[in-house]
Amino acid sequence: MTVKLTPIRILLAGFLAGILLVALPVGFLAYYRGAAKASNGQQAVNNPPTGGQNAPTPEQPPAQVDFKITSSDHIRGAKNAKVTLVEFSDFECSFCGRHTPTLDKILKDYAGKVRLVFKHFPLSFHQYATKAANATECASEQGKFWEMHDKIFTGQDKLSNTIFSTWAKELGLNVGKFDSCLSSTKYQERISADMQLASQSGVDGTPATFVNGKLVSGAQPYESFKALIDAALKQ
Repeated sequence: MTVKLTPIRILLAGFLAGILLVALPVGFLAYYRGAAKASNGQQAVNNPPTGGQNAPTPEQPPAQVDFKITSSDHIRGAKNAKVTLVEFSDFECSFCGRHTPTLDKILKDYAGKVRLVFKHFPLSFHQYATKAANATECASEQGKFWEMHDKIFTGQDKLSNTIFSTWAKELGLNVGKFDSCLSSTKYQERISADMQLASQSGVDGTPATFVNGKLVSGAQPYESFKALIDAALKQ
């Protein structure tokens, strides 16, 4: 079949073509703007604006902490030493276990010049850390804090709910008194206070050791501490 192009049909075809020439760019522009708006909306969700008058200011840990050491603290070394190491530690933390010989060497090499103060920071994902902390405090009642401290760190692979009584017996403690103390968790408040102090001081993991108030994070090598201690002794 042949379609004849009459003047009317030619005019109609031209009119429709004109409509299409106008409608297509307008539609494309509207689509583009809608896509861009959606994209910007998604970006706003993923990257919320920062700053502003009401934006919270992150709390910065102090550059140096002034710890108040008292007779109730667990201190190893010279009581009036010029340099104080404050260690926040977790008895189930393997890095803390590796860190302990470094601290022992420091106390030996700087005898009379350095003291070590132990504070608790048991991590929640360690099954026996909190109980171990309580065990050292219960041993402290009978004058054996550091002995229990050493037992635990040298026997980390043996940690269990019952091993503390075994170690108490080996240390010559009154086991009945020790077990009663441990089951009461009477020192949990002290342990929690240490943990709060740690958080306020910028500690977010263990071991964390302060050399005259300056934080050294992790089980750093002996030389790292030696440099800080030597500098502190010269002041």
